Amino acid sequence: MVHEHSAAELPHYNLYIDGEWRPATSDQTFTVYDPANGQPLATCASATTNDVDRAVMAARTAFDHGPWPHTSPAQRAEILHAIADALEARNFELAEIESRDAGVPLRKTTYNDITLGLEILRGCAELARKHPYEPLPWNELPTVSWNFVWREPIGVCAQIIPWNYAFCMAAWKLGPALATGNTVVFKPSSLAPLSTLAIFQTIHELNLLPKGVVNLVLGPGGEVGEYLVAHPAVDKVAFTGSTEVGRKIMALAAQHVKRVTLELGGKNAMLILPDADLDLVVDGVLWGAFYHSGQLCEAGSRLLVPHTLHDTLVDRLVERVRGMRIGDPMDLETDIGPLISERQREKVERYIAIGREEGATVVVGGGRPLGEAFSHGHYIEPTIFTGVRPEMRIAQEEIFGPVLSVIAYNDIGEAIRIANNSIYGLAASVWSRDLQHALTVARRIRAGTVWINEHHVLNPYAPFGGYRQSGFGREMGRYGLDEYTEIKHIHVDLMQRRQGRLWWDTLLPE
Repeated sequence: MVHEHSAAELPHYNLYIDGEWRPATSDQTFTVYDPANGQPLATCASATTNDVDRAVMAARTAFDHGPWPHTSPAQRAEILHAIADALEARNFELAEIESRDAGVPLRKTTYNDITLGLEILRGCAELARKHPYEPLPWNELPTVSWNFVWREPIGVCAQIIPWNYAFCMAAWKLGPALATGNTVVFKPSSLAPLSTLAIFQTIHELNLLPKGVVNLVLGPGGEVGEYLVAHPAVDKVAFTGSTEVGRKIMALAAQHVKRVTLELGGKNAMLILPDADLDLVVDGVLWGAFYHSGQLCEAGSRLLVPHTLHDTLVDRLVERVRGMRIGDPMDLETDIGPLISERQREKVERYIAIGREEGATVVVGGGRPLGEAFSHGHYIEPTIFTGVRPEMRIAQEEIFGPVLSVIAYNDIGEAIRIANNSIYGLAASVWSRDLQHALTVARRIRAGTVWINEHHVLNPYAPFGGYRQSGFGREMGRYGLDEYTEIKHIHVDLMQRRQGRLWWDTLLPE
């Protein structure tokens, strides 16, 4: 996996194709940087289209001629459990890799990201044991028969993930694909591929999967990713990323009518009802808006507050934000780490400028933190806007940074209209002491996940995905496994006689 290197050199990672670590067919490489200080972490082979061809053909051969698609669900489950166990033994190492690679605070990776990824793999293993068979209702027309659905793997799956939640996203894409007997060509983001590489290293060392079942290509999405998606030997594409890129992937996949799962952007509302517990709300809003510096598709970036609570809640949020610790993600005391890149920071700063130009007011944050500790990383302060109108760009467009837009409303009907006033529909949260009322409001919000008195909590057995331009298809749980299967109806006649059959009475009378 890693070339030999001296103490002064960076580790170098190759591609994983057909059960072996292989160099790219060109000499091109790219460097992975630590977003906290700008220092290089590693170099990686940059795949060419020839390398993608090799990876896809390895997966194609493994699916068409190998044992994996016909391996029993119980055996697949055992292998997934073994992978999860081996990764759990590297828990703290993986947490550190993820923190350095993506700038995620170590407290988050240690206590959330790695644990959730492992639970997703184990959940897929358990579901694999019972997933293929689905009985259908008893049928006696025209004769008694046994009918059931048998779910079969689709084939070669191209899986592409972004940088912001790499370990978990690798788990929730690899898990269901492997549980259902598919083969995979995987491409992580060039900005943060290291935790995915660690997963593939673990899989390789276990040596439990047949060669070619999992393959890894590295390189830019514009070249490597697009070529992979359009490849005629790929049967399914699973992509997590921006809505803009998702549209392009749909167009590329349409050339060969591939199955596609898209988990795209979000502009998610946190709707505070008048009777909400403000102590809980303050904690929840900070968690929803600034978790991983707002660099999550389900982040709560719009705060909908009744006019009667607006000033009190904003004052409390501002006070808490001023006390949040921005700094080194490897420090367990850090609340807010850096953004992934300078490009991302500049994008967030442009949106902060747009918000001001539109007439909104920055009540806290809005700039870069001062001091030598922040001079080489991509840091930006957690920022809250007030005076935001629903039609403003900062209330409509996904910023993907620590920017919260506070919108005041008059009544619940208006709040629901504002929540649904978006091209997206990924997630939302409703905050209230009255759970029955909160449930009523939740059912009226057009989003794939609605939390009540919570935000960001992902359940390994619950579906995750969006409405509208947040994508389609679902990941995790039984619903995630379904996305990787073809549905076959099998009809078994139980009478085993000529008389009484539909064709006997209509086509072949004596």
